[in-house]
Amino acid sequence: MLIVPVAKAFANDDDGVANASVPSIYLDLRTIYAQVPAGSLAFGFGHPTLFNTQTLARPGGVTFPVGLPTAKSLNMDFPLTVDVTESVSLYAGVSGSSTNFGSSGFSSFQITNWSIGFQADLYEQNGGSFPTVTVQSTITQSIPNGPLGATSFNNILEFDYALNSDETRGILSGVQYTQTDVGSALGRIGPNTIAYVGGYYQWSNNWKFTGRLGVQSFEGAQFLTLTPIQSFTQPIVRFDLDRMDENDNRLFGVTTEIIWSPKPAYQLTIRTPLYAARK
Repeated sequence: MLIVPVAKAFANDDDGVANASVPSIYLDLRTIYAQVPAGSLAFGFGHPTLFNTQTLARPGGVTFPVGLPTAKSLNMDFPLTVDVTESVSLYAGVSGSSTNFGSSGFSSFQITNWSIGFQADLYEQNGGSFPTVTVQSTITQSIPNGPLGATSFNNILEFDYALNSDETRGILSGVQYTQTDVGSALGRIGPNTIAYVGGYYQWSNNWKFTGRLGVQSFEGAQFLTLTPIQSFTQPIVRFDLDRMDENDNRLFGVTTEIIWSPKPAYQLTIRTPLYAARK
């Protein structure tokens, strides 16, 4: 989980006069490819998108049916993000997906859900001995919504301890909790919890690598008359490589993730933010 800092709300010009500064505003475009084994449901890092009567949701807008062969999916997320201060970001947008099951070919691209959320630093290290504390909360709702719709609540609490004064290397730890409420006709999805540790290193050329290793505990699910998805506790790993500018705005990013559920699922994410305003 990364916060893209922005310019302060007010900055002094050469004469010492305070001038208003426009916050960073960008479409945090994410393109996601995933492959998941048959009959699996695993949330992974980040907020999951939801499911309809045919498909179950996977992270980043990837959808997979229960009981069918191994699935492949191509997804796009379109969250409009505003960094209102150096430590607070707001975002809202929609996600869509196209899926492939066996030899059937990819389905037509469809908008599957909308989401809204925020990310904020509750405490900043600033050279001290206590780590930066960041919270992120997201609500995701399926499209269309109705008796068979679902709503997901995803919350992340992360601790970031910088090991040097310019905060280019450090260690991470955190926990993510996801609760999904579905229409009573569908059944139930149990809560999903991830506890993880990790670290990051940023080179002088502004490339930044972040790694996370965790344990995911899912409490199982039941859908209609299908065979229940059993609960499991399995490892999960995520690696991020980001290109930043001099002001720590992300210019490009790639993320790889392996989710054991309990068989391994794979996800590759390309981030290409489109800036309307940037500090």
